[in-house]
Amino acid sequence: MEYKFREIEKKWQEAWAAKQAYKVSNISDKPKCYVLDMFPYPSGAGLHVGHPLGYISSDIYSRFKRLKGFNVLHPMGYDAFGLPAEQYAIEHGIHPEISTANNINNFRAQLDKIGFSYDWDREVNTSKPEYYKWTQWIFLQLFNSWFNRAAKKAEPIATLVSAFEKEGSKAVDGQRLTVNAFSATEWQAFDEKTKQSILMEFRLAYCGYGEVNWCEALGTVLANDEVVNGVSERGGHPVVKKKLRQWYLRITEYADRLLEGLQTVDFSDAMKEMQTNWIGKSYGAEITFEIKTVDRQPSTVDGLTVYTTRPDTIFGVDFMVIAPELEWIPEVVSAEQQQAVEDYLAYVKSRSDRERQAEKKISGVFTGAYAINPFDGREIPIWISEYVLAGYGTGAIMAVPCGDERDFKFAKHFNIPITNILGDAFNGEEPNPTKDAILTNSGFLNGMVLRDAIDVVISKLEEMGIGTRKTNFKMRDAAFSRQRYWGEPFPIQWKDSTAFPLAETELPLELPKVDSYSPGPEGEGPLANIPEWVAKELETNTMPGYAGSSWYFLRYMDPHNTEAFASRQATDYWNQVDLYIGGTEHAVGHLLYSRMWTKALYDLGFIGFDEPFKKLLNQGMITGSSRFVYRLLLGFNDLEKHGKINTTNTIFLSKGLVEKVGYNIEDLPKEFLDSLQIILDKYEIDVKKDIKTNGYYFNSLHVDVNIVDGVELDIEAFKKYKNGEYANAEFILEDGKYICGVETEKMSKSKLNTVNPNDLVYKFGADTFRMYEMFLGPVDQSKPWDTKGIEGVHRFLKKLWRLFFDDVKGKVWNENEPTAEELKILHRTIQKIESDTERFSFNTAVSAFMVCVNDLADVKCNKRAILQPLLVLLAPYAPHIAEELWAALGNEGLVIDAAYPIFEAKYVAESSKDYPVSINGKVRTNINIALDAEQADVEQIVLANETVQKWLEGKAPKKIIFVKNRMINIVP
Repeated sequence: MEYKFREIEKKWQEAWAAKQAYKVSNISDKPKCYVLDMFPYPSGAGLHVGHPLGYISSDIYSRFKRLKGFNVLHPMGYDAFGLPAEQYAIEHGIHPEISTANNINNFRAQLDKIGFSYDWDREVNTSKPEYYKWTQWIFLQLFNSWFNRAAKKAEPIATLVSAFEKEGSKAVDGQRLTVNAFSATEWQAFDEKTKQSILMEFRLAYCGYGEVNWCEALGTVLANDEVVNGVSERGGHPVVKKKLRQWYLRITEYADRLLEGLQTVDFSDAMKEMQTNWIGKSYGAEITFEIKTVDRQPSTVDGLTVYTTRPDTIFGVDFMVIAPELEWIPEVVSAEQQQAVEDYLAYVKSRSDRERQAEKKISGVFTGAYAINPFDGREIPIWISEYVLAGYGTGAIMAVPCGDERDFKFAKHFNIPITNILGDAFNGEEPNPTKDAILTNSGFLNGMVLRDAIDVVISKLEEMGIGTRKTNFKMRDAAFSRQRYWGEPFPIQWKDSTAFPLAETELPLELPKVDSYSPGPEGEGPLANIPEWVAKELETNTMPGYAGSSWYFLRYMDPHNTEAFASRQATDYWNQVDLYIGGTEHAVGHLLYSRMWTKALYDLGFIGFDEPFKKLLNQGMITGSSRFVYRLLLGFNDLEKHGKINTTNTIFLSKGLVEKVGYNIEDLPKEFLDSLQIILDKYEIDVKKDIKTNGYYFNSLHVDVNIVDGVELDIEAFKKYKNGEYANAEFILEDGKYICGVETEKMSKSKLNTVNPNDLVYKFGADTFRMYEMFLGPVDQSKPWDTKGIEGVHRFLKKLWRLFFDDVKGKVWNENEPTAEELKILHRTIQKIESDTERFSFNTAVSAFMVCVNDLADVKCNKRAILQPLLVLLAPYAPHIAEELWAALGNEGLVIDAAYPIFEAKYVAESSKDYPVSINGKVRTNINIALDAEQADVEQIVLANETVQKWLEGKAPKKIIFVKNRMINIVP
């Protein structure tokens, strides 16, 4: 009976669907286990073999935990809103709703072919109104909440209003520097617009004005990664900074709790470090320096405020650097420097924040103004430079070149004198960031160790009223709006320039149909072009792609609930995600936002936990193994002959020849010249006569890996490739084959190195594909894809099949009692597979299955007592073949509902040992002897051995030395 994997897999996928085998209830006496993948964006290209790596890992673990007696939630859905779908719609003239639906259907078909155990009744789609109704609802909760720093939690905005009514702004003293003081009486007298303006300074979701990248030619706002060197990545059009109304999430209020929460979750150290660095908590002082201008006295600016973690270095400040965006720059620039400043600001305006931070070239301009050192009255020049961003700290830094590398390079570049406050610890050639040097040239701090001077300086600044001790964070509030169409509409109405939330009964506010995706009149989103929308004064921005993905794990718990995003019963039962699998690229985006949303919902009493993910497993990347062909480009003495060859066909050289061929005629090996001449004969071209000296070079072209067998090109398939573009191509081979070049690159459609899992599933089966993806290497490490190796895994499954069925004889399994050796093989495998699966070491588990099947084949074991529990072990990894063989053994029900085999140590306990036997000090043989054997037993066994008798030559030994559990030595 043959292993007909296509029939088997189709049969069981249909059976699982019909029986709703993976449907899971929110009510169960079993312990729960919630296993989740970072859900995909359904692109038009569909899945390639790199995508399912995490999905297969989570599926194996889900099936394993189910077999271990857990009620397992393992859902799947689609992150369907966002920029890629809108761009696709613009470029292809198709509505994103249609293209997204088509892409989802394709994704679903691909996923089903791989045999995942998803509960499809819980499927979510972030672009469906029934889903984004609750995204809008959660936004309203954030809008109607504020973060009470005293309580360290979010509270309804009504509690803040109540506090203002009783105490005025005293209730939040120090929480918002942008809010002017007011009494309770004054609050009561404020009109609604004023009250709402003050409340907006506290809301967790708030609106303000922020700079965006505006491209006039494209008529749209661009993300930072869509701007390269001041122009749009698409089309190369000029991009400038423009202020537009933006929504933000006050994630900075949760900075401390986000840091503290990292100590309670099982994330990798690398992931924790990435989030910690992104949050960037630091301790220091905020200092305000008086400003001295040249042409206008006194300064019209209140002062230059900087945040520094090193107030101990204040006497070493040699210049200030301010961000180009600061609005008060024109008020301090001297007439002499005005043109230079304007030119520099125009240059910076075309640059994205990412480009500015990554720029290694030093640039800047002097303003002509000075800051005054409060301790010695020294005038400190104020410079502008693009490396300082307005959104970080106060948008200004005090530069201490003797202690900071960037400041040192800036000072050297612009010939700014450097003050040495470190004595012998500064050599003038490189900065020294030490805190352990003795301060010099530092006034009242002279003789102190730098680290000891920090508190002294802060106390002095506070005493003088020009500084304060402060904790700062590098993380900025999260931008939460896009000037795009394909996203969740904000449930906000603007009245007299004031934002008011829609009533919850008005949700969902559905995205209207549009024919055009062009931006609004002033750079707003496309919704600004809809008269009916504008007439209702609705927000014209939409939410960003991460809105729906910040809480989707909660909706899976109760996806059909029409009264709440999820019932409290459901969220209390499923609680945190026990295992979350996804890539590290979401470390400081999605993961931080979802953690913040969870904490806010917890604070407001909607859920009972404040960290969404208990354990995070970061999958590695499956990189593509690209293939290259090498096109020979020739230079001719005769232009007519040049056209004759290059317009008719193309010549490709095999990889080994490319490495041998030189660039001059004289350098060409004879065998290559002969092969080339054969091709050129038909064009009446003579290699040596008609081709220019230095007339050779090659360019490498990516070729579709699917028409390459390992490294050998399928020439006939290549000739049909790209609609026959290379139908007349000529090939110079090596050993009769065209060998391609190989390079490991990111797997992507543009590099032609993607492999469609559908093709592999059709050729080898889903079970083979699943196990091969795991066999490639540790799930958390990157590894290159190589289709060639999949055949070995397929042979393993066929070998497993033959333990049950012979291709000719049919059934070979039997009901005989297992031997000790067979039980040992089984229980050794149970122990290994259980341990490896719990540790997510899936690659070593696949190896263990292979060893087990080989061992069972060696001992000719076809016994149900051994094979049946083996199928249960295998079911998470290769569910289709396990299900088929489980049924063939006559079992009722599905293998996924079986009990996981219990490891029994007694079956793997060693009862004997191979002892090395030495004769006269040299090992001559090994003898297997029972572990409980005594000296007399050992002597009898040893002397009966043929090899020992041969070396003793019939003589009795003088002595037999037996060291238990180690060795045997015979003295002849």
